[in-house]
Amino acid sequence: MGRVLLEMTMSLDGFTAAPNVDVDQPLGEDGERLHGWLGLGGNPVSEIDREISAEMFAETGAFILGRRTFDVGEGPWGDDGAFGMPCFVLTSRTREKLVKGPTTFTFVTDGVESALKQARAAAGNKDVVVMGGAEVARQYLRAGLVDEVRIHLVPMLLGAGTRLFDGGRVELEQTRVVESPAATHLTFRVARSAIS
Repeated sequence: MGRVLLEMTMSLDGFTAAPNVDVDQPLGEDGERLHGWLGLGGNPVSEIDREISAEMFAETGAFILGRRTFDVGEGPWGDDGAFGMPCFVLTSRTREKLVKGPTTFTFVTDGVESALKQARAAAGNKDVVVMGGAEVARQYLRAGLVDEVRIHLVPMLLGAGTRLFDGGRVELEQTRVVESPAATHLTFRVARSAIS
């Protein structure tokens, strides 16, 4: 069975999304800059960032995301859904499965553990990545379901927006640091006995 990874892009002051993110204007200038290491907004991508992104997709068998992330991303992700594998969307609203090319979005209304069980079944021996939004990330951390945290720390200060870490204590052990001009990619192992 693969690992459960929390994979998030974050500003230096701890925000994963700019203030006033809107479905009709998904990223805006701040969001494009924040996620620029992935090439969003036409930003140039370094070889290091390209390798980090490719590594994530190569090791992953399924993604878990929140409804807000899905709503904001659905348009920009395009007709193929961008992920190329099963995605499980945590939501309180029932919706039929959505297929966009090789990406399947399954809407899960019965909590984080159910979404993880379904994602693990779909992923087989590959990893499950929890990504977006911050509230979904916090739920998985609080439940002690995350094996590894990967933060893509972008050298910008948003000053406001959606905070990733907001309450709760989790002990982390740094296992890897990779730097590029657009982001510092940090990897941490979660110490299971230290989640509170």
